[in-house]
Parts: sequence; structure tokens; C-alpha cells
Amino acid sequence: MREHLNSLALANPDSPTCLTIGAFDGVHRGHQRVLRRLLMTQLATGRGHCRMATLTFFPLPKLVLGTPEPHFYLTAPDERARLLHELGIELVITHPFDEQVRTIQADRFVDALVTHLDVKEIWVGADFALGYQRKGDVPFLHAQGKAKGFLVHTVDLTAVNGMVVSSSLIRRALKDGRIGDANRCLGRPFRLPGRVVSGDGRGRKIGFPTANLQIWEEQAYPAHGVYAARAWLGGGPDGESCLAAVNIGVRPTLTAGLKTVIEAHLLDFDGDLNGKELRLDFLGRIRDEIRFDGLDQLTAQLQRDMVQIRHVVEQLD
Repeated sequence: MREHLNSLALANPDSPTCLTIGAFDGVHRGHQRVLRRLLMTQLATGRGHCRMATLTFFPLPKLVLGTPEPHFYLTAPDERARLLHELGIELVITHPFDEQVRTIQADRFVDALVTHLDVKEIWVGADFALGYQRKGDVPFLHAQGKAKGFLVHTVDLTAVNGMVVSSSLIRRALKDGRIGDANRCLGRPFRLPGRVVSGDGRGRKIGFPTANLQIWEEQAYPAHGVYAARAWLGGGPDGESCLAAVNIGVRPTLTAGLKTVIEAHLLDFDGDLNGKELRLDFLGRIRDEIRFDGLDQLTAQLQRDMVQIRHVVEQLD
């Protein structure tokens, strides 16, 4: 049974728990490695009675303890939970990271895990630490486990192209428009969910109608430019999908505004998307956002973009 709780205090210790703890923003390949090691070990040892759970936080500790950053999150809490469930985690707890949690001592936090989850195993990355001033590192957890009756397992960090995979690395790739690098670290296309809102209709007037995407205000998104994407209608992979040309920027030829707009032209689609949920899976970067000397030049370039987008997708298939 899949469950998503918004506080550790709501968890019921009615069965022994094998737990992973971390930020899990993006649920990237490093996170996936920890989760798969946990699940494979339980299957191999026959400990199927152990509930698979993940404890994560919102807001993330990095934002509370450091300088707030705009458009920071790779995944909203519900999306993060969905991805964790898809990987086999039964219980996801998104615990609030507030002043009380920030100052809690590591041993008291471990006591809470034992009390609310009946923890039997804790699985973490090699660089993990919890509690006030991050004093609850891996050696500390091993000592706590011996005293309180749980095992601690660590999983080595994951590297791609010689770089250790991290949420920070993916955020930098997105800010640079390096979709390929971000996707390799994620192990899947970067996804941008949102709701379609009314635009000014200028795209339709030149033969390229667009769906203007309103996203969560804290959601990370790629650098300004034009991208190949797959659009999922209805908010999920079980719905209808089609290729899309996505422009992120200020539309310098049409409006030369200051506000960033995310708009998608859906290829081979004819319908009204206003007010509907839409998810964009980014597949590749086509070009920078450019100001053209008139609508004819813009239209000609958009036609070339459509050809290139189809080519990018054919190469991926």
C-alpha cells in the first residue's frame, strides 16, 4: 500500500521498517542506487516483511540553513513522492524542516525514527549526516544502531562522466541549458509539470499556437532557449502524449518582455488545453532564444526547429 505522510509523527510503528533518509530532490541516479540496493537486498535475504520507507524534508534543509535560491527544486514534494513510489517505496514521509527540526540533536532524531517507524535498517549515501550541525554521520549511526537495534548500510556515490551525481549538479546543468547532462544524471528526461493558462494568442496568429505553462513558483527550469520535448496531457504518463517545441524566455521578437515565459507548441495536436495539466519531458536543446527582424524570419526558423525536433527524437528512439 502506497502512502505519503507530511510528518514523521503520523507514522504508525505497526511493522518493522527499512528506511532511507535524504533530500531526494529529483530522485536522481544516486538516489536510485540507494533505493535499488535496499530493495534488492530485502528480496535476496527474504526480509519481505520489512516496510520500505523514505524520509525526506520540505523545505529542504539547504534552503533553511543557507541562502534562499529562486526556482530551486527539481521536484515538488508530491512529484518526489510519486517517483519514490514508482521505484518501490511503500511509505514516503515528507517531514517539515523547521526551527525545531533544525536544532534537534542527532540521538533524539534517531529515537524518533525508532519510536514512530520501528526502524530495523537505515540505508544512506556515503556522505550522509543528520541532526544539529550534522553530527549524526555514518559512524554515529552505526553506534546508535548497535545500541538501539538497527543496522546501517551505506551506498557509494554515483558518478556520470567522472562527476559525482548530485541535485546541485543537475541544477547547474539546467541553468546552463545542458539538458543532456541533466537527463544523464537523472536517469530519465527532466520533467516540468504545470497548468496551461491563457496567453496573448500571438503564436496562433503566425501558425504556431502555444500552450503557456504556469509552473510552481519554486520549480527549477532550464535556461532560456528552444527545446525538444515530449508533452504529456492530463498530467501523467498514462495519458496522451505528443512531441513539443518548448520556448523558455522573453519572446524578444514578439514582445521583448522581461518576464520569463514557458510555452510549448505541440506537434500534431489540435485541441484546447487551457486550464489543463501538462507535463513536459525535455529531450534536447535546439538553440538559443533569438530576436528576429520580423515575423517572416521567426516563422521560417520555427519551421526549421520542427524538423530538428523530430530528428532529435528519432535519434533517441
